[in-house]
Amino acid sequence: MFSTSSRLALLAFSGLLSYSAPAQQLRPNKKVVKALQKVSPTDLKAHIQYLADDKLLGRRPGTPGYQMAVDYVTSHLQSLGVQPAGDAGTFVQRVRLRKAFNNLGTSSLLLRPNTGAAVPLAPGKEFVLYPNPETAAATVEAPLVFAGYGISAPELSYDDYAGLDVTGKVVVVLRGAPKAFPSTVAAASQDVLAILQNAVRHGAVGVLVASPSPKATLPNFRQGVFSVLGTDGKVAASRSFAPGIRLLGAVSTGTLQTLLRTAATDTTAAYAALRTGRPASVALGSSLKAVNNSTYQDLDSYNVVGKIIGSDAKLREEYVVHSAHLDHLGVGEPVKGDSIYNGAHDNASGVASVLEIARIYSRLPEKEKPKRSVLLVLQTGEELGLLGSAYFAARPTVPKEQIVADINTDMPTIIAPLLSVVPLGAQHSTLAEPVNKAAEYLKLSVEADPEPEQNRFIRSDQYSFVLQGIPALHIKYGNKTADGKNDLSKTVQAWRAATYHKPQDDINGTFDFEAGKKYVQLNFLIGYQVAQAEQRPTWNPGDFFGTRFGQK
Repeated sequence: MFSTSSRLALLAFSGLLSYSAPAQQLRPNKKVVKALQKVSPTDLKAHIQYLADDKLLGRRPGTPGYQMAVDYVTSHLQSLGVQPAGDAGTFVQRVRLRKAFNNLGTSSLLLRPNTGAAVPLAPGKEFVLYPNPETAAATVEAPLVFAGYGISAPELSYDDYAGLDVTGKVVVVLRGAPKAFPSTVAAASQDVLAILQNAVRHGAVGVLVASPSPKATLPNFRQGVFSVLGTDGKVAASRSFAPGIRLLGAVSTGTLQTLLRTAATDTTAAYAALRTGRPASVALGSSLKAVNNSTYQDLDSYNVVGKIIGSDAKLREEYVVHSAHLDHLGVGEPVKGDSIYNGAHDNASGVASVLEIARIYSRLPEKEKPKRSVLLVLQTGEELGLLGSAYFAARPTVPKEQIVADINTDMPTIIAPLLSVVPLGAQHSTLAEPVNKAAEYLKLSVEADPEPEQNRFIRSDQYSFVLQGIPALHIKYGNKTADGKNDLSKTVQAWRAATYHKPQDDINGTFDFEAGKKYVQLNFLIGYQVAQAEQRPTWNPGDFFGTRFGQK
């Protein structure tokens, strides 16, 4: 059964789908309509063509190609009258990235059953340890506890830590979430960072993560694991580290089975309980000694931040963010003879959308400028784990409490006419209303996520803002097609298999720039309504994300 809060979240989404109130229809004035109509598919294409050009070598953070992208968007923002809003009066916010490595040859994990001989595990086969971005040489000796999914969700009447003492111990968790959880809540609950933070709150010193699939392979960290350093040299943002955690590792299904046997149980019993929504937590009859040695490479990258100053003397001190990530994967393994991962769709198209939103604002007469200020934020390190957005959302260049919403654009996938949209995250806050009004004005249907298993809500930069308590959304394509089959997700899945995160994502691929124009218009209208409203967006009553993060 769903709890009261999850029912409220689902009801809110139902309201988002069914909203239809002619008396509240969006009616932009003629000046705004004129500026909207001037959005040019040709301008969108030109941005994408430059940002995805081979000479930028895939825009990997810390490379000259990424800096070319920074210079390009900065010059365009300047030309459109956007004000700098980065560090010290510039357009950029420095993001200090740390790339951490460890060596399988110097990492070890020794299991010590309470009875019997100690057993060394095989690195790379039975376990791997994540590099520790703060402690170069770490040794952890601690008892082991199985903590189910590692989730505490009192909002949904579920807690894997209930009655479990993990103080000073290493928790072993199974990656997953109860089936009764709504998809966005399930995705957020099994995020590794959420698991780590919850373990710390309960007093654990380490976490070992196991996959529920016996066919799953252990991650490898030969390319390093990235974090962001603050000005104090400590980790300021990471997807694989939380202050207080001394050890993070992944173990094979076989290792999990071995550990559970020391508690007179097994994976079959644990999986069965967890599948029915019953915690299966238990103290394990073993401890570990882990040795983890890490080395580092540090480099600078940059978020680009511009500001359009609001027209209202009071509300101009509040900010609506339009965001998109500027980075991509750089140069990598060749595919069909090409090794440059250009990222035309992912995410030159999203950056182009933000630049064209800035152009719409530049065309508005002063009296039509928004009441609130607008921030245009092009972030680094999304492909490295949402790192640039995590740093900006936690340490923005304006007062954090004055940021009222984030409208993010990440790979809108403009490969077919845009007839319907999925506003990921809007169902959790009052952002649903401006979404519906804007979609209705543009004759777009609003749909539920056709691919909830993709966990897209937590996989892009809007989630960094949610973690800071800021209502946020990310507009993706819907399923509606002109032929009435309404199966666009099939087309997108085929495109993704051939193109996503491959060198084939370049300007020579499939594009529908008219669809890109409509994305620009939709995102602008959503943000413009928020910027003009007397009241800032709020989380829905009882919403999981509002309850969990909204007090920050």
